[in-house]
Amino acid sequence: MKFILSALSSFIFLLAAFTPAQTESNNSFQMKTGSGADTKLLKVEFINDYIVHVVASPAEQFSFRKSLIIDENVKPSGNLKTEDKGDYILLSSSALKVRIDKSTERISFYDRDGNIILQEHENVCRTFDDSYIMGENVYKIRQVFKASPDEAFYGFGAHQNGIMNYRDEDVDLWQYNIVDIIPFMVSSKNYGILWDNYSRTKFGDYRDYLSVNKVFKLIAKDDKSNGFSAEYFEDEKFEKSAIKRIEERIEHEYIDKNDPFPEGFDKVKSVRWEGFIESNREGLHKLRLYCSGYTKMWIDDSLLVDSWRQNWLPWTHIIKLDLKKGERKKIKIEWIHSGGYIGLKALPPSGENYDGIISLQSEVADQIDYYFVYGKNLDDVIKGYRYLTGKAPVMPKWAMGFWQCRERYKTQDELLDVVREYRKRKIPIDNIVQDWFYWKEDDWGSHDFDPLRFPDPEGMIKELHDSLNAHIMISVWPKFYVGTAHFEEFKKNGWLYMRNVEVGEKDWVGPGYVSTFYDPYSEGARKLYWKQIENKLFSKGIDAWWLDATEPDIHSNLSPEETLRRMGPTELGTSARYRNTYSLMNSKAVYEGQRLSNPDKRVFILTRSAFAGQQKYSAATWSGDVAARWYDLKVQIPAGLNFSLSGIPYWTTDIGGFAVEPRYENPSEKDLDEWRELNTRWFQFGAFCPLFRSHGQFPYREIFNISPEGHPAYESMVYYDKLRYRLMPYIYSLAGMVTFEDYTIMRALILDFPNDNKVYDISDQYMFGPAFLVNPVTDYKARSRKVYLPEGAEWYDFYTGKKYPGGKTISADAPYERIPLFVKAGSIVPFGPGIQYTGQKQADTLMLFVYSGKDGSFVLYEDEGTNYNYEEGLYSTIEFKYKDSDRELVIGERKGEFPGMLSERIINVVFISPDSPRPFDFNIKPDRAVNYNGKEVKIKL
Repeated sequence: MKFILSALSSFIFLLAAFTPAQTESNNSFQMKTGSGADTKLLKVEFINDYIVHVVASPAEQFSFRKSLIIDENVKPSGNLKTEDKGDYILLSSSALKVRIDKSTERISFYDRDGNIILQEHENVCRTFDDSYIMGENVYKIRQVFKASPDEAFYGFGAHQNGIMNYRDEDVDLWQYNIVDIIPFMVSSKNYGILWDNYSRTKFGDYRDYLSVNKVFKLIAKDDKSNGFSAEYFEDEKFEKSAIKRIEERIEHEYIDKNDPFPEGFDKVKSVRWEGFIESNREGLHKLRLYCSGYTKMWIDDSLLVDSWRQNWLPWTHIIKLDLKKGERKKIKIEWIHSGGYIGLKALPPSGENYDGIISLQSEVADQIDYYFVYGKNLDDVIKGYRYLTGKAPVMPKWAMGFWQCRERYKTQDELLDVVREYRKRKIPIDNIVQDWFYWKEDDWGSHDFDPLRFPDPEGMIKELHDSLNAHIMISVWPKFYVGTAHFEEFKKNGWLYMRNVEVGEKDWVGPGYVSTFYDPYSEGARKLYWKQIENKLFSKGIDAWWLDATEPDIHSNLSPEETLRRMGPTELGTSARYRNTYSLMNSKAVYEGQRLSNPDKRVFILTRSAFAGQQKYSAATWSGDVAARWYDLKVQIPAGLNFSLSGIPYWTTDIGGFAVEPRYENPSEKDLDEWRELNTRWFQFGAFCPLFRSHGQFPYREIFNISPEGHPAYESMVYYDKLRYRLMPYIYSLAGMVTFEDYTIMRALILDFPNDNKVYDISDQYMFGPAFLVNPVTDYKARSRKVYLPEGAEWYDFYTGKKYPGGKTISADAPYERIPLFVKAGSIVPFGPGIQYTGQKQADTLMLFVYSGKDGSFVLYEDEGTNYNYEEGLYSTIEFKYKDSDRELVIGERKGEFPGMLSERIINVVFISPDSPRPFDFNIKPDRAVNYNGKEVKIKL
């Protein structure tokens, strides 16, 4: 590997009288370094006073490849002051100073007062390693920064590892069914790094995991043989032994790259590996267990992994072991499989100290290219990210309501009956979702409804719209069966990835069919993709798009190498170069297509993958096919929080978990109780996510199918569903804030309490907007949980009105029917009328809850809810302000207008204080009632 010149070698080089060539402009500084250095060209460009673009090239010129993530309207601006300080160049804006050391070309970022924010590492700050991937000469690049001792890191999308703070952790940025990649990291020091690279990227330790026997000496349980003692059983209780042997490693991870199982494995139900691992090195070792099925792993008799995953979607568990040289650890793995996958790999201690560094390494690049984004707080940093990559449009109002889905509605009667039942029971709902396979079995990619099961799709959609007041979102894949008309249309233009067809790999439907995906990197292919779904689906009245499998998942369980072969070449270049951006380009196709076809109808897209900039295409993301397990519920919370910190504001999860253990399909009474409680706890959490969507495999996920009316599960889910709709004025105002203020709805505590370092690692609490502290319950049969009330605020129990001081951890009640929910003092929360769907009526009567103890404000945002007239200024806002010292509430003058706007309304004010600790109640008696006509009103409380 080639490294940038160290300080010493650079000093020696400077003694040879090297003087770098420099150019500068009002907003950019560029220097050409001397021969022998890895970096030949270095550019520091101020996009504005708070955002700096850094490009380092190992060639004599910069790459001309167009960025896929930076908005085309972003141009460098501002007045840059450049000073030659002798040993270094100092570049200054009104907010930032950037120092470039002449001897090392090392870059450091300072605030305007000269305080260090971030600096490139003094030993290794940039590397360019020659590489040859998929027929292309490229560079494997690495950028290293020095972190501050007390710094915390967040972002990188959504990962299913249960980690909130990524300091001293590793993150693999590689799209996967349950992993969403956004190459944007934010720091507790109020800056972010947007990494403009689309290939596989690693944060932290960039080494590849090795076969376990390359890292450890393996010793069988008899202490004699080299390897693990492997025993294969014909039953799931590990009793009927069928095969015994010594195995040197465990690698059964992929379809195409696999160690063979022993002869007779087709009769095996379970496997146990036992023995010892011993290292000849001292330091931190890492084990990576990758598994599907039921899997347990013990180290020294301590159970560290207890997992279940569906056979076709394994996931990883990372175990860290700090070992002494020659230290031996006992290991046992038990696996109950149904034809799935398992593998155990390891990493030895690194020769590099990762403590306190920020390391980003990408596999394919022409140059290092990143944006440093600074702000007064993390909201400012996220605002900077959206300035660079595009603003998020206002979502359609109905999308803020409840969505019902299952895998899958097999007929149009099934689908319609579900919505009819919700309406009959008066349970609010706005959107029904048609999952995959509404087409004929051998017709994937036709976008045609199977006429036997969906004889009148236009009539079905018309009834949903006109009679049931509901919307419909439909699953559309970028996948096409060989021989279908749409396949042939793409093929003749060369817009398909053909390797899967050439290999003849069949999918899992019926007898199996050969398919492939289209290439969204081609503008023509994107236009054709939209034309096909417009003609077949949009013309029938479909409201929203569920873009599934956009990793792209051409075939699950292929090795990374073969995955890349299947998804290219793209029109822009190799799949290795563009791996992570498929979902971005596919979303672009649908967003731009619909906006041209019907400029008056808001686009809504739900994707299984994400990438930087996707928010500008009105795309939300869900966390993929997670399992219906308590562990999976727990890890959704930090996944959603880090996703939101990555800059994309709309995220959701399959309430209840997608994939279901067999024990729930025909459950015992005990299992049924657990199933209902799991779904209830997940539903309670889901009600306070940006999007609120129930989905999963059998058992059916409708509230009335999970439990009967009167059961605590039923009553709790209906309560939170109705509460969500009562909160619609609050929630839709947050959607307005997302667009107009670049706000984040689902808020990690670091956003609102940056000075309280106790919140840095909290992964199971968050703010929902500015008012609500949400505390999901993620343990079976838990009826209380520890809640940390952040310092810097006082808190009211939502259900009782009791006030608590901040900076304390309490044991909060968590009965079956409720999760702990607190409101920050100074909050003003508008509640609307009880409605069955978002468009039923405007909030002609608002109930305004004012929580005393601190000054506060809230802006009510309203518009037509379905079109883009707000882009032309057709919307209104009303600001509420509360002054605690005077106990005065000011209802501000309404600003703006839009067609159909209410000219008058009743505003009922409820004042919550320690003297009046009242619980939230839909029917509570207000303290004051105001007839509001748009003019300012002042109220003494």
